[in-house]
Amino acid sequence: MTINCRGNLIDLSRPKVMGILNLTPDSFYDGGRFRHESSILKQVEKMLADGADFIDIGGYSSRPGADFVAETEELKRLTSVLEAVVKNFPETLISVDTFRSKVADSCLEIGASMINDISGGDSDKMMMDVVAKHQVPYIIMHMRGNPQTMQKRTEYDNVVTDVMKALSEKVRLARSKKINDLIIDPGFGFAKTLQQNYDLLGKLQLFKNFESPILVGLSRKSMVYKMLETAPEHALNGTSVLHTVALLKGVHILRVHDVKEAVECIRLVSEINTNSTLQGLH
Repeated sequence: MTINCRGNLIDLSRPKVMGILNLTPDSFYDGGRFRHESSILKQVEKMLADGADFIDIGGYSSRPGADFVAETEELKRLTSVLEAVVKNFPETLISVDTFRSKVADSCLEIGASMINDISGGDSDKMMMDVVAKHQVPYIIMHMRGNPQTMQKRTEYDNVVTDVMKALSEKVRLARSKKINDLIIDPGFGFAKTLQQNYDLLGKLQLFKNFESPILVGLSRKSMVYKMLETAPEHALNGTSVLHTVALLKGVHILRVHDVKEAVECIRLVSEINTNSTLQGLH
């Protein structure tokens, strides 16, 4: 399985790591940590050195109850940083975490290689047209409502089948607009209760039916630290456990705060899968 990022054909037969770069003051884990260009570039350099395949840059916190951010402010946060990253790390494959088509268009013009849309096109009906115009990979995530309302919309008949049905409709629309490279994200933590998140993770292998790459964002989320009765800053070990489970179930991309540890998970699980295949057990 491959995706085309600006002419770079990325082979996903071995899972990849997407490092998170939040430019927001209110993200649940690293909000406000990277405010100056020097610290931002240092963090990008570290993530790349640790083995990140993609860098995901976001200017609008999507944590539950996050403050509304005007489009102009989101663009302001993203533009200069994106230009600096492209200039200093020209070979880097950059994903932009936005649900606004104008923001996506501007960032793709600057040099981004992928769009990560938490709304899967629901928040801005022009988003898929912009992605189709630029012919870049598009991450379609499942969410109900928006960051301000999503935790009030957790009623499902069956969370796994309902999420898959909703994503199927988005995939169908994206395909109709000639978007070639689609990446599926079940949306852990978005309009799901703690138990629903674990229900999804337990059945994650079913998402292989989409025949598209699967991305998961589990890193230091509440489904980890609330279950362990701790806090995001103490949730790395739990995150690695869930990453391992996701990899064993066939995930292709891990979106993470801690790149080095995610790369180690992939290395170990890939060894298990290789040996199982050689022995005819996989």
